[in-house]
Amino acid sequence: MTERPSQRTPNRQLATLIAEAGFSNAGLARRVDQLGLEHGLDLRYDKTSVTRWLRGQQPRGTTPALIAEVFTRRLGRRLSAQDLGLDACAPVYAGLEFAATPEEAVDIVSGLWRKDSGSHAELRKIAFTPAGLVVPSRDWLIGRADDRVGRGEPAPPGNVTRIPVQGRPTVPRQRTTDRGPGQRVTGGDIAALRSVGELFRTLDHAYGGGHARQALVRYLEHEAEPMLRGSYGENVGRRLFAAAADLTRLAGWTSYDIAAHGLAQRYFVQALRLSQAAGDRAYGSYVLVTMSRQAVYLGHGREAVQLARVAQQGVGSAAPPVVQSLLNAVEARGHGVLGEVRACTASLARAERALESARPGDDVPHWGRHFDEGQLADEFGHCHRDLQQYRAAAQHAERSLQLRAPGYARSRLFCRVVLATARLGLGELDQACALGAEAAQQASEMRSARAVEYVRDFERRLEPYRDAAAVRTYRDRVAALG
Repeated sequence: MTERPSQRTPNRQLATLIAEAGFSNAGLARRVDQLGLEHGLDLRYDKTSVTRWLRGQQPRGTTPALIAEVFTRRLGRRLSAQDLGLDACAPVYAGLEFAATPEEAVDIVSGLWRKDSGSHAELRKIAFTPAGLVVPSRDWLIGRADDRVGRGEPAPPGNVTRIPVQGRPTVPRQRTTDRGPGQRVTGGDIAALRSVGELFRTLDHAYGGGHARQALVRYLEHEAEPMLRGSYGENVGRRLFAAAADLTRLAGWTSYDIAAHGLAQRYFVQALRLSQAAGDRAYGSYVLVTMSRQAVYLGHGREAVQLARVAQQGVGSAAPPVVQSLLNAVEARGHGVLGEVRACTASLARAERALESARPGDDVPHWGRHFDEGQLADEFGHCHRDLQQYRAAAQHAERSLQLRAPGYARSRLFCRVVLATARLGLGELDQACALGAEAAQQASEMRSARAVEYVRDFERRLEPYRDAAAVRTYRDRVAALG
C-alpha cells in the first residue's frame, strides 16, 4: 500500500490505544488485514506498517476507518480515525454509527438517503458485517430517550401575502407549497409520512422490495429530510422521528429484499437511532427484530438470537402479548438456524402462549398488528424445516397458507417453498415439485432477490433427484418462465 511521507510528530494517540487494547504491532496489522477481507480488500500490512503509523505516517484509502473499527470492536466503544490520530477518510463503516445526538442522527441518515437515491451503485454492494450489530444494539439497550428533539419555536411564515377578508382577521396565504429546511412541521406532515409508509409497505408485500424502493428513498430525501431539519416542538418532534424511523426501517427492509445487505444493515441501525429520538422503545425492539431476521437469512444464527434477546430486554414484560409472541418467535428462528432444538422449541412455546393470551382490546402498535396465527404458523414452519422436522414443518406451513391474506404474496411464496421442502423431506417428490413450480412462477413476477433465493435453495435440494420424472417436469416448467 502506498503511503504518504512520514510526519515528524509520532502518533501518541495510536500508541496509547494500542497499549490499552493490549495489541502487539503484528497483532494489530493482522486484525486490520482480516477486517479488510470482510470488505473484499486484499490488505497486506505487517508489524513494520504499524511501526510507520506510530512514527506518523498516514495510511491511505479506507484503512484508517478499518483501524478505527478494529479498536472499536476490541474496546467496546465507538472510535473514529481522528480518535487514533489518523486523517479522516471515506469510512467503510459509514452508517453503522449510533449517533450521540438527534442532530447527528439526521446528518447520518440523510447522507445515506442522498447517496442511495443517486447513482452510487457501490453503496448497494457494501458487505454485511455481523460485528456491526454489536455497538448499536448495546447503545440502544443502555441508552435513554433524548432529552430534547424540538428545533426552536415555529418559524415565522415566510414568502406570504395577507389577504384582507371583510369582517375577519387577516389570514396568511402561502405563495408556494415547496418545503425547505426551517419550515414548520405540522401534524398533517406526519400523517402524510405515515400514509406513504403504508403505501410502500403494501407494494413491498405484494411485488417485492425492488418494485418501488428507489421511489421510497427519493421521498425520504426530498420530503422527510427537510421536515427533520424544519421547525417543531417536542411533541411533534417525537412523532416526526417515529415516522422517519418507520420509513427508514422500510428502506432497509426493501434493500434487504434486493440483497443489498450492507446498505440494509445501515438503514436498520439508523432506524434504531431515530426510534430512540422518538422515545419509542417498542418500535426500537421491532427494528431489532428486523435486524434479527436479516441475520437469520444470512446464516448468522448466534447474532440473530442475541438481537432478539436485546429486543426482549429493551421492552420488558409490559409489552402486549402480540409483541411478546413476535419477539419470541424471532428468537426461535435464530435457534433453528443453529440447530438448537430445545432452545428453539422453548421459544416457540413461549410465542404460542403469548399469542393465545392476546385479547381483541389489547393496545397493539401498528407494526405488530400483522402478527397473527397465520404468521406464527409460518415461523413454526420455518423453524421445523431448519431442524429437519419435516412433518411438523408441513403441517404448520399448510396452516399458514390457509390463514395468510393474499396481499402478503411474498410471505406466502416463502411459506410455499417451506412446504415444498418439507414434502421433499418426507419423500413426496411429486407434491414437492408442484409446489416448487408454483413458487417459481410467483417469484418470476416479483422484484425480490429473497424470493429468487428461496426457489434456488429448493432447487439445490432437488439435485439428488435430478433424474426423476417429476424433477425434469419441474425444470421444464421453470425454464418456460424465462
